[in-house]
Amino acid sequence: MQSLLVNFLLLLLRISLNLGLGFLRRPLAILAAILTALSIAFLNDSFASTFSEKVTRTVRQFSPHLAAKMRPPFSPVIRGRPSAKRAIYICGRPRWVFIFIFSSVSFILWYVSCGLLTVLWALAIALLATVLHASFRTPNLKARLNTFREEFREVWRNYSEL
Repeated sequence: MQSLLVNFLLLLLRISLNLGLGFLRRPLAILAAILTALSIAFLNDSFASTFSEKVTRTVRQFSPHLAAKMRPPFSPVIRGRPSAKRAIYICGRPRWVFIFIFSSVSFILWYVSCGLLTVLWALAIALLATVLHASFRTPNLKARLNTFREEFREVWRNYSEL
């Protein structure tokens, strides 16, 4: 147990040092990675709603007037029921505005920090890995492997009897 904790702490230390050295070497690339992660996270409904709520609460402590402007517009209620597909708003603006702004700024930062080629390679490798995984994945793989194992054992027993 002790060595596991030591290994974990060494891993955290190494990751921290690597991020620190990466920040010293390319601070814009680290900022671009954070903005890219945020723009991807805004695609999730619950993250976008929670982010908007937390930012609005924080702004309300400093400027209640600005926080009131950041509220989403009221959606009409038809016959006592809200609409099934409601739009997600972040700080009073439609979600796509935030995704577009964060994605654009992160693309510019990736370009300026000369990390665009690295990001494109990472995206290509991730896409290739996803396609390979999907092509080799079969439904009920565990049952097929168990069947193959039983067939192999049966053939092995037949050979050992000879």
